[in-house]
Amino acid sequence: MMDPQGKGGSSGTLIMMGLMILVFWLFMIRPQAKKAKKQKEFINNLQKGDKIVTIAGIHGKVNKVNDDATLELETSPGSYMKIERSAISMEWTANINKPVAEVKK
Repeated sequence: MMDPQGKGGSSGTLIMMGLMILVFWLFMIRPQAKKAKKQKEFINNLQKGDKIVTIAGIHGKVNKVNDDATLELETSPGSYMKIERSAISMEWTANINKPVAEVKK
């Protein structure tokens, strides 16, 4: 009669599944968590005078940081708007528009 395949086939499948989960975690979840942590740290450390860009693409300078998770943004001289901290996308610096070769130096 024919011998059934060895029982080692199921343990090989489990090892492969474990490796796939590990690779998924290393390349997808971990970098995303690092980026979210860095963004949260940036938002919590905002101070008056920092230049930022909102998720809507509005550029401005932080005029006042409020205790209620909002801040006052100066979009042009004398023009202010109140925004939520969660609406901040990134810091607006000179590095954004520099060529890649200059940024790496």
